[in-house]
Amino acid sequence: MSVDAIGLSENLLKAVKKCGYKNLTPIQQQAIPAIRSGADILASAQTGTGKTAAFSLPILDAISSNNDTLQALILTPTRELAQQVAKNITAYSEFLPISSGVIYGGVNMPAQTKMLKSGINVLVATPGRLLEHMALRHVDLSHVKFFVLDEADRMLDMGFLTELERILVAIKQKHQTLMFSATFSHKVKTLANQILHTPKSIGVAKQNATSGKVKQSVYWVAEARKRELLSELIGVNNWKQVLVFAGTKESANILAKELKLDGIKAALCHGDISQGGRNKALEQFAQGQIRVLVATDVAARGLDIEDLPYVINFHLPFLAEDYVHRIGRTGRAGKTGTAISLVSPKDEKFLQNIETLIGRTFDRIVEPGYELDKATPIIHQQEEQAQVVEKKNRYQTTQDKNKAVAKKRNDKAKSATKNTSKSPKKTKVTKNSKRR
Repeated sequence: MSVDAIGLSENLLKAVKKCGYKNLTPIQQQAIPAIRSGADILASAQTGTGKTAAFSLPILDAISSNNDTLQALILTPTRELAQQVAKNITAYSEFLPISSGVIYGGVNMPAQTKMLKSGINVLVATPGRLLEHMALRHVDLSHVKFFVLDEADRMLDMGFLTELERILVAIKQKHQTLMFSATFSHKVKTLANQILHTPKSIGVAKQNATSGKVKQSVYWVAEARKRELLSELIGVNNWKQVLVFAGTKESANILAKELKLDGIKAALCHGDISQGGRNKALEQFAQGQIRVLVATDVAARGLDIEDLPYVINFHLPFLAEDYVHRIGRTGRAGKTGTAISLVSPKDEKFLQNIETLIGRTFDRIVEPGYELDKATPIIHQQEEQAQVVEKKNRYQTTQDKNKAVAKKRNDKAKSATKNTSKSPKKTKVTKNSKRR
């Protein structure tokens, strides 16, 4: 369906076409009419399919531009996603008399405060920073007509339920609530039942499905040789713009340092990097100034690099659902991409969880020269068994010590009780003793 067919206002359509839009994606075809009907929405779609336009275009077409009241609030779980959504809304509203802004943590508040007090119609925010401004009375939610939860499952995974409840209380007037996400967990459905009123459910893809445009591969390699294989894959194939996911901030730091030692330009994106540093790293990565961006899951949502060709899981995510979001950074908007996971024997359980979630079994590719010793799985099992035995022994030793200490304490207590219960000996007084 062409973008001309949905009846957008002239200036909004002009901006959308300037952004390069020609045809609507499936989620946009279903969501835009549903939102225009005034119904609450519970929508699920693969990441990279145009969810932001699906909810923001009908909102921009509907809100009143003749006042400075805040009429649309969009919540996102991460700073990166907030920035990306705000960037898109700015582009869509280029020719509209509508003001928008974004607030998130990690940066100073004065500039945000000035923007909020100037009066805006659309606000994109992360929950924590929004509550800070609400506490200082910098923002008024009483006139909000549209409330959007983007990546709702991630918000709940990150523990934002209490914050969401506090924000909802502040939205006093009747409003339309829109929940969008690539996946919907049981927790999200429970929240939807609490805050949505007779919602229209929209699902344009199988839940937890990955894009058919993304080629997914698994390389079977020893944990100690993952970094070596990663450098070889990038260097030999001359890959550019490779997004690599590490499990922790510490492992990301080490990996980026080792890649640089191998002559591969790399930058970091995780929670300990300042917002300015993260923005700079993303900009350099998008412009091709660095080849590898090493990130934790903080970048799994909201990172939008046009034509990003490669995503590599150096460590598999703890939650299988995050695999879907990670590899969704490539193969966006109908384009192709490649996702590779480096998997060692200790990752097998996580890989099995991912295979179960997406309904697919991966072949384990062994790169020549990186074959695992046949005894490796056995050794790994033996190590695990040894750890279990060691834990049991430590536990038993601790229990024995505790019993010994308790017995000693009880013996002392019994001894003290016995001594205090005895009556003192009475001295027999005789006549002779009296005389003395």
